[in-house]
Amino acid sequence: MKTGKGGLFQKEENFAALLVAPALLVLILTTTFPLVYLIWNSFQNINLAMPFMNSFAGFDNYVQMMSDPNFWHSLELTAIYTISSVALQVVIGLGLALLVMQIPRGQGVFRVVAILPIVLAPVVVGLFWRTLMLAPNFGLIDFAVKALGLGAVNWLGAPTPALISVIMIHTWQWTPFAFLVFLASLASLPVDVYEAARIDRANAVKRFIHITLPLIRPALVIVMIMRSMIALSAFAAIFAATRGGPGTATEILNLYAYRTSFVELNFGYGSALAVALLVITLAVSSVLFAMRTARVR
Repeated sequence: MKTGKGGLFQKEENFAALLVAPALLVLILTTTFPLVYLIWNSFQNINLAMPFMNSFAGFDNYVQMMSDPNFWHSLELTAIYTISSVALQVVIGLGLALLVMQIPRGQGVFRVVAILPIVLAPVVVGLFWRTLMLAPNFGLIDFAVKALGLGAVNWLGAPTPALISVIMIHTWQWTPFAFLVFLASLASLPVDVYEAARIDRANAVKRFIHITLPLIRPALVIVMIMRSMIALSAFAAIFAATRGGPGTATEILNLYAYRTSFVELNFGYGSALAVALLVITLAVSSVLFAMRTARVR
């Protein structure tokens, strides 16, 4: 009898493995194999402009990266872009969620409106802001700035305004995601804890610091993880809006790897840059995950 059950379980396991195998194979072909190929290319000297010099480079690409000022410049821009956009998304999203929680009716409308920027393709978002919102002289942002008497601003043609603009674009599209997550988290908080705090005469600020923030801490960290990973790998919206310009003012590491690989045709060094971005993303995610599981003292 035991043998029969074991045989039955073995058949079920084999059948389950057979069902999973096609999806697993597709996953390996579309993710694992390209990743391994990318890492392999990062140790090669592959330059389509000079194919006669293609050879095994070892760690030369990574050594070159350490002394490449463009790499450090793009890394600095990536850090500014990621930290600024994620911080703005968390602060604005949480603020909007707290505000909407005070409105007992019509929260469904806010949820529907919040979804709209998220479902737009990043390329569409970049072109929308480039042509309608930030266009010089007739863009809506430029019109509002002029109405305030601050004068015209070349949003996409000057280094600092261009960097501010791409941060603003990313924040506009993805703050609704943070808003929806925080709104769901706030709606699930226990009411009796707040009633007890009110009885103890805790004001709104104390309730927010000592009750709300600790209770929604998992949601905060998850939002930070997901938004950081997307910001670090951002490409389409920035490319559509500024193409990394003016000059290299908005050329974050992802765009620098793209330019090196597909414009300068230096695939070896471009692969090394992409691997560096992958390592940075994994490191940031690991730190944030550690924050999620760490105990609050």
